[in-house]
Amino acid sequence: MRRNEDSPLSLPGGGEVDAAQAQSLGKPVLGPERKLAGRLLDTMGNPPFAVTLWDGQPLEPAPENPVARVHIRDRGAFYRLLLHPDLHFGDDYAAGRIEVEGDLAELLTMVDLARQQRHGHGGGRPGLTARLYRARRNTLSGSRENIHHHYDLGNDFYALWLDEDMVYTCAYFADPEMSLEAAQRAKMDHVARKLRLEPGQTVVEAGCGWGSLARHLAREYGAKVRAFNISTEQIAYARERARAEGLEDRVEFVQDDYRNVTGSYDAFVSVGMLEHVGTDNYRDLGAVIDRVLADHGRALVHSIGRNRPIGPMNPWIERRIFPGAYPPALSEVTEIFEPYSFSMQDVENLRLHYARTLEHWLARFDANAEEVRRRFGESFVRAWRLYLSGSIAAFRAGSLQLFQLVFTRPTDNELPWTREYLYPTSEE
Repeated sequence: MRRNEDSPLSLPGGGEVDAAQAQSLGKPVLGPERKLAGRLLDTMGNPPFAVTLWDGQPLEPAPENPVARVHIRDRGAFYRLLLHPDLHFGDDYAAGRIEVEGDLAELLTMVDLARQQRHGHGGGRPGLTARLYRARRNTLSGSRENIHHHYDLGNDFYALWLDEDMVYTCAYFADPEMSLEAAQRAKMDHVARKLRLEPGQTVVEAGCGWGSLARHLAREYGAKVRAFNISTEQIAYARERARAEGLEDRVEFVQDDYRNVTGSYDAFVSVGMLEHVGTDNYRDLGAVIDRVLADHGRALVHSIGRNRPIGPMNPWIERRIFPGAYPPALSEVTEIFEPYSFSMQDVENLRLHYARTLEHWLARFDANAEEVRRRFGESFVRAWRLYLSGSIAAFRAGSLQLFQLVFTRPTDNELPWTREYLYPTSEE
């Protein structure tokens, strides 16, 4: 487990507030700086939040009924925002040099919506500084490094705020008021119904997380599952849970890259991995599916996505939280299917389900913030609160989507005539 002992005024990526910046705390704001702050808000589409600068005075004119108030604590943080807000807001919020008074997720939702209104849906083209921050590549070695950065923080960390089965992907709220545990089980059932699994059928899973879906398909549907993952800590956890649940004869957890999958299977499934594959590798992923999927087989890919290709992820997310991540547009995902003539059978968007999932995660994270702080430090707590809140905002505002795609061989004629099979009655 990685531990972060940074003080609240240390940056998550290294570096501290220097003496000149510290001396700026409480110094009067110059007139030109207030004008620059107004111009920054204008470029953001003037979202409805208030701003207080480091001299304690609010920026005028303030919006009526602001959703939150942003406190910029020092001059250095202000100029960093002017230089590259998408990167430095996250760093300085984590460091305590920017504070938010009010609902952080609601603030970020309003910022996202205002940006879309000003620049068009998709947020406009990234600026020069954003284009300088390239996503890390997902080669065989690069993928291991990227996954280690995010997923190998320690199973006990994720256990503080995920559900009891450790599912770290979008839940399915068949009833909006259902618990997170029930919604995650509903998601796994939803996936199983889409794959039309029958007892004894074989499934290969690419990117299995902590193994919850593989165990569920084996336990509840009688499938034999081979699940691949390159995270050391997740695979160890998944194997232990399978032993404890008596599923070792039906589930095999393989610590290896998806590119090395072999065999022949009735179903291929990948839930929450495509974001880490990279568009350069989509054709290779399609080749893997083509190689291992039986002629009668069904495949399902579940991934965060976007409505159109708009370049790299937010640079702060890329550098601090999720290196190598890229949510694709549907037009980009076709590189998986079209070269191998797969037939698309079902496309579903669960965007609002992911917003609801993240709301549950954030509430649980905040309930356990003191324990996270004890293990990792204050800046880590603030960074992850921002990451979860920003993700809620992106799904609420529609800048992120959640796609579930089902596809088959083009010659498969054993297809349901309707989608009724996806929605069992309450009597079942």
